[in-house]
Amino acid sequence: MNPKAILLAAVCSASFPFAAEAQHTLTKIWSTDTTLPVPESVLYSQADKALYVAQIDGKAAEKDGKGAIGKVGLDGKIISKDWVSGLHAPKGMGQTAGKLYVADVTDIVEIDIQSGKILNKYPVEDSKFLNDLTIDAKGNIYVSDSQTKKVHLLKNGKVTTYYENLTGPNGLLALGTDLLILDSGSLKKLTASKEISVIAEGMDKSTDGIEQVKRGEYLVSSWAGIIYYVKSDGSTEKLLDTTAEQSNTADIGYDPAKKIVYVPTFMKNSVVAYQLK
Repeated sequence: MNPKAILLAAVCSASFPFAAEAQHTLTKIWSTDTTLPVPESVLYSQADKALYVAQIDGKAAEKDGKGAIGKVGLDGKIISKDWVSGLHAPKGMGQTAGKLYVADVTDIVEIDIQSGKILNKYPVEDSKFLNDLTIDAKGNIYVSDSQTKKVHLLKNGKVTTYYENLTGPNGLLALGTDLLILDSGSLKKLTASKEISVIAEGMDKSTDGIEQVKRGEYLVSSWAGIIYYVKSDGSTEKLLDTTAEQSNTADIGYDPAKKIVYVPTFMKNSVVAYQLK
């Protein structure tokens, strides 16, 4: 190698120190047909070997009774489009002890999974736009309200305000005694003692769904059509951008064993599965 080539190689190495670093990717596996009306959230159920899909089928804040929960196979085939009907604008979901819990505008809806029947509706006082929902290992249920900027807690049948004064909370993920919150472009951690800190920031402000890949690393979707990989140092890597196609990436589901990401496309009326590598 001549001296000029050596110098050029050294400059490139210094200028681009991370060029050889392996990047994560999302590769499309399948897409459902387009008969799921406004899917906002997907919940992967290992126990049921299926996907639950919250379908708004109308406007996101209206109590019109048009909303439903669909059931989709892991192969992308729709098992039942209206597995549970009679909801309004269902969004985030969580599963525990044979029950499915759904954030539905101003109520937390409890559904018996075996029968598909609605068992209870827990009104959240002064709520306006309940959005995401997560359940911790003890069965405590947390739900975000993006309009009132609060997070509520359903425990032993009683709803209380858990945390407030956020910017625009949406995605939630309970991890141990911590609660991760997507708050208008930032990923925050709220401890049991209510201490809050920022894990990552600078993402599109429509941050929507969050899933853990491994300790300290997460997948974050933004409704606008972007999916990020959040690394343990707080940096973010853009894995998918479907904004040009006007295809949304709402509240994602995730199979941690097979590393498959399930994306509800909202106005495109389908769910798309991607392989994470």
